[in-house]
Amino acid sequence: MSRSYYIFKSGTLSREQNTVYFENAEGKRPIPVEDIDALYIFGEVTLNSKFLDFLDKHGICAHFFDYYEHYSGSFVPRQPKQSGFLLVHQVRHYLDGTKRLALAREIVATATDNILRNLKYYKNRVADGAAIEQLIAEIEADQQAIPSARDCLELMALEGRIRDKYYQSFNLILKLEEPFIKRERRPPTNPINALISFGNSLLYATTLSEIYRTQLNPTVSFLHEPSARRYSLSLDLSEIFKPIIVDRTIFKLVNEKMLKLDDFERDLNYCYLGESGRKTFVQEYESRLQQTIEHRKLKKHVSYRHLIRLECYKLVKHILGEEAYEGFRMWW
Repeated sequence: MSRSYYIFKSGTLSREQNTVYFENAEGKRPIPVEDIDALYIFGEVTLNSKFLDFLDKHGICAHFFDYYEHYSGSFVPRQPKQSGFLLVHQVRHYLDGTKRLALAREIVATATDNILRNLKYYKNRVADGAAIEQLIAEIEADQQAIPSARDCLELMALEGRIRDKYYQSFNLILKLEEPFIKRERRPPTNPINALISFGNSLLYATTLSEIYRTQLNPTVSFLHEPSARRYSLSLDLSEIFKPIIVDRTIFKLVNEKMLKLDDFERDLNYCYLGESGRKTFVQEYESRLQQTIEHRKLKKHVSYRHLIRLECYKLVKHILGEEAYEGFRMWW
């Protein structure tokens, strides 16, 4: 069974026959190509065009992150399941304001339902459940405005307000050594912001890998505006799974004291995970992706990672007019 490989150290990536090698001062490590689902590269790595040709041949995505754990970009092989027919319809859904807005509303509504599910789960598990109950009421009031949002800019603003209120609950849910004041992205200045940014970057790359395995074009999105140098459809679908995958990973890591302040490094006005912290986060993140639930509609167990791909397939059916899109909502 293939899996993701995370490279945190600097070195050289090369291939010999059907084996990928990572080599640095510590030695040469073989990785059989049939074991690789995707590569996540955080160190300064040297590779050549022959290596990229090899990844392309085997359909392996490579995701690159900078020193501060920001997503830098991806090498995405040529899609094996390209469909001009689907691409035309996907673009038409973007260009048609009514169709685009319908999809964007469903994405925001689904993400909000998953946020509320997290809050309702923790409401009776924290000391100040009344404060979480108040946040739930405020978010549910904002949620009522989603169907009447006039355009994607209004939806994005609404989604931002909902998330700001949601992040207020982190001080109630998490057992923190220092308080979480507000969400800060670039740069994150405290441990919780660093965890959120790191987890969201990982999920963006994971979602891109799953989109690649379908016929969808990752640059044509509906909630986020398509632009140069980003796969905006991955941003759309990641919104749905942040509460399910990233946030619950953070809650477990912090509350079970799997991460400590020593796992973070700080520069002037900057906070990010050190190498030991990254490894701990990635281990728990991958464990969650591999975890399975019994799918209510399919009547079989599927992994969290596969849920993302199923979301892509549902989007394909909607675009082709086969079945109206309904986002995946937690029920546990």
